[in-house]
Amino acid sequence: MISMGRKSGVLMPIFSLPSPFGIGTFGKEAYEFIDFLKEAGQSYWQILPLNPTGYGDSPYQSFSAFALNPLLIDFPDLWGKGLITEDDLRYSGLVNKPDRVDYNILNEAVFPLLRKAVSCVDEKRPDFLQFMEDEKYWIGDYSLFMAIKGHENMGPIWEWPDDLRLGKEETLRQLREDLAPEIHFWNVVQFLLADQWSRVKSYGEGKGISIIGDIPIYVSADSVDFWAHEDLFLLDADRRIKQVAGCPPDDFCLQGQRWGNPLYRWQAHKKGGYKWWIQRFQNAQKNYHGVRLDHFRGLAGYYAIPAQGETGEKGLWEKGPGWNFIKAIQKQLPKYLIIAENLGHLTKDVDKLLKKSGFPGMKVLQFAFEPGKDSIYLPHKYEKNCVVYTGTHDNNTLKGWANNASPDEIDMALKYSGATKKEQLPHKLIELAMESNADLCVIPIQDWLGLGPEARINIPGSSQGNWVYRVRAEQLKMELAQRIFKQSDNAGRV
Repeated sequence: MISMGRKSGVLMPIFSLPSPFGIGTFGKEAYEFIDFLKEAGQSYWQILPLNPTGYGDSPYQSFSAFALNPLLIDFPDLWGKGLITEDDLRYSGLVNKPDRVDYNILNEAVFPLLRKAVSCVDEKRPDFLQFMEDEKYWIGDYSLFMAIKGHENMGPIWEWPDDLRLGKEETLRQLREDLAPEIHFWNVVQFLLADQWSRVKSYGEGKGISIIGDIPIYVSADSVDFWAHEDLFLLDADRRIKQVAGCPPDDFCLQGQRWGNPLYRWQAHKKGGYKWWIQRFQNAQKNYHGVRLDHFRGLAGYYAIPAQGETGEKGLWEKGPGWNFIKAIQKQLPKYLIIAENLGHLTKDVDKLLKKSGFPGMKVLQFAFEPGKDSIYLPHKYEKNCVVYTGTHDNNTLKGWANNASPDEIDMALKYSGATKKEQLPHKLIELAMESNADLCVIPIQDWLGLGPEARINIPGSSQGNWVYRVRAEQLKMELAQRIFKQSDNAGRV
């Protein structure tokens, strides 16, 4: 068990940072936010996955579980290194929309700038060669995959010609020659990103701020991870996906949810000593001081839906890798902070596995006030070894929740929190989270700012309009930092 101490932090994705370039980046605003957290008496900055975004612009549907997102590049840093000019930046076509990310504009404007920068990088410079050596376990497959995607007009794997989809070695050997410049481009982009992010992480360490990242349990069907490691996934005789991930019908979604991610052949992972997973966690350890492990319940048991099914109604529960998997990870990373996202359809086997792992689980206050239920999310029930959130990236903001919850939920929340009117609930729930027994309390920045549903990050089950929320620079004032500090200090978390 890794002791977090009695601390607090803020949840905000990198893409939500203010910046003049249309999206939050690894640039000066990241450093300034670390300074803000320091002034606010916080110990943790929790972010979302830094991987390249795929379908629906989601960081949970990424082209790679190891690569960093090129859209987060800090262009002023490249300018300062002489890799691009001020005019390159001025006439790039980047348009800043302070309240939201426009991925269409970004994808059109960012990559021409990156190509200019890459053309100015000496491919024989020692630090680049060292990077390629250190990252050889994933970078070669990734850069080849992205070069092929470009060659195929960014089409998904299942639309590629069979010799590409199936990775015929003779075809790939020829493409490595034909697409060498493009492969080099993707190598250098990752080199530049890794350098920038390592400096942000180091700066946080110097200020006493630990960064909590995120490991999605599943990978995208259109990813290098699936393409290059098909032996690790459940496939049919034609090497196409046999079953996909999702969740069964419930009160919130009567047809269940079909996420569409390929499912793992857990016996193949076990036979290989969970090597690919250990590499994922080692990669995470390099980038973050700890991680949230998404969909922890899938390690105890996962819901498998026939690939041809359009809903989650005809799925079956299958046994997950369980303790054997966790033991293998802990053996390699014995002191690494792993927060288990143990939300959703919880059963005794999930609770037992979480307790045996020693991982802190998650408590979400918005789930606490369901009428007629003695909820495990009520603060007086928390054990110390957990992390409490007012909400996550998948929830509405507190203000949005208070305006949309049922009258019975609001009535229960008012009675439990001591608030006298609905408008007081966002403040009272932050207070409840802070004063709870949980070792770590993480509050989304939107809740500290008192924002409504317009600031929501994601609506599960929808593929449009998510992952776009941005903070304005003028909202991160010293007055807010002082208010956060005072509330954290009163709760004994500074």
